[in-house]
Amino acid sequence: MQKNESKKKPLVLAVEDEDDIADLLKFILENEGFAVELCSRGDEVLAACEMLMPDLILLDLMLPGIPGIPLCRQIRNNPATAKIPVIMLTAKSQETDIVAGLEAGAADYVTKPFSPRILVARIRAVLGNRSTGIVQISSGLSLVFGDLTINPERFEVRIGATPLLLTASEFGILFTLASKPGCVFSREHIIEQVKGTGYSVSERTIDVQIASLRKKMASAADRIETVRGVGYKFQDV
Repeated sequence: MQKNESKKKPLVLAVEDEDDIADLLKFILENEGFAVELCSRGDEVLAACEMLMPDLILLDLMLPGIPGIPLCRQIRNNPATAKIPVIMLTAKSQETDIVAGLEAGAADYVTKPFSPRILVARIRAVLGNRSTGIVQISSGLSLVFGDLTINPERFEVRIGATPLLLTASEFGILFTLASKPGCVFSREHIIEQVKGTGYSVSERTIDVQIASLRKKMASAADRIETVRGVGYKFQDV
């Protein structure tokens, strides 16, 4: 493994213990212009991340060493890897599995068997969100509400002096709501703002991500208000 010093090609760390699927992922992604490193054990991922600093992690759920869900939490809770987006790639397709993956901090969830075109599109969407913060962000000015500061240019949220470790989707949701305080957003509208039009994701996913966002916001969590039967809004007072 070589450290990701060159940014000419986005580096994807594919964590997959089935050799045929791992080889297929490497073939597909390299043909699409990505650099790919493979890892087959969950207990080797954090060390690989710190050495390689990949741009994105493709993570299977059923892994030897450490399973995908607790591993995703470790990635999110480690300051050295917290900002690396994770896409779950797994045969587990039940809603409870998808919710568990998103609650653990995954930016997206793709089920096997997968369409190569859809997988590549999801990867590019997540990497695009990481670099721009959100599909619709156009201003570099910070939004400030009391001790809560949202800086889209630096992709950073702080409460006082404490930075919050948010996923790209969580940041996008928060910025979308906070950019128009008091305005009610439907779940569908939030998905369009954060992911773009034509992006297939359930509205339940937004509920899960907002629950995670509120937990991370702690004392500022009440600023995100649920509007029953409609969606969510941000309170600026």
